[in-house]
Amino acid sequence: MDPLRAQQLAAELEVDMMADMYNRMTQACHRKCVPPHYKDAELSKGESICLDRCVAKYLEVHERMGKKLTELSLQDEELLKRMQQGTGTA
Repeated sequence: MDPLRAQQLAAELEVDMMADMYNRMTQACHRKCVPPHYKDAELSKGESICLDRCVAKYLEVHERMGKKLTELSLQDEELLKRMQQGTGTA
């Protein structure tokens, strides 16, 4: 595959994944923090605080998972390189 095309596909995938994460976060935090029947047009202080904490936790977990997956991927690449060097293939 053309390197430029691969980079373009990776960028598109990243945008799709971020949009999916945003949609999931929005749905989960809305469901958790905002009652199904609105009483006021504006969010209450409690709802705002709940949403703020929910989003912060969601983003923190997303960041931690991304770091861990990157770490695991790098370990897998290193293991694959060692296996290839041990068998004489590159």
